[in-house]
Amino acid sequence: MLSYIVLAFAHFAASSGEEGGGGGLLSVNEGLAFWMVITFLLLLFFLKKFAWKPILSALDEREKSIRESLELAEKTKEESKKLLEENKANLLKADEEARKIVNQSREFAEKMKSQILEESKTQAQKLITDASNEIERKKQEAFTELKNQVAEISITAAEKILKQNIDSEKNKVIVNNYLDEISKN
Repeated sequence: MLSYIVLAFAHFAASSGEEGGGGGLLSVNEGLAFWMVITFLLLLFFLKKFAWKPILSALDEREKSIRESLELAEKTKEESKKLLEENKANLLKADEEARKIVNQSREFAEKMKSQILEESKTQAQKLITDASNEIERKKQEAFTELKNQVAEISITAAEKILKQNIDSEKNKVIVNNYLDEISKN
């Protein structure tokens, strides 16, 4: 709308300048200059009245928005630095805990190994002791049985040699006594 007014004034000024006879390219037309100043002042008035406040308020809003965005970005940057440092600290803690767990596992494994070896040695010693006792018992049984067989053979041989009526039980007692004397020697 303002541009229509400016064009109308410019047209009016141009048509009024043509009535007075022509002018050169560098000649000044007072009427045209007057209307141009009036138009410029009207333009400044309308701009100040209707445009400057909205433009300035829009610029202020934009500046405020940019400032808030920068402050938010700075806060976010600081928070991210804090989070990064917290994450680093947590990672170091987790690494330390992992090392502790590994060390504890190694110690536990060593203890278990020592315990298993000790139990194995104890069981082996027990087996050896049991086996030795069993061997000794079997040896005594074999010796007793051998003694009895020798006594039987001796009695049978003595009966055949002597061909006397000697009591078999008395002969066993005599032979056992004799064998006991031999085993003591």
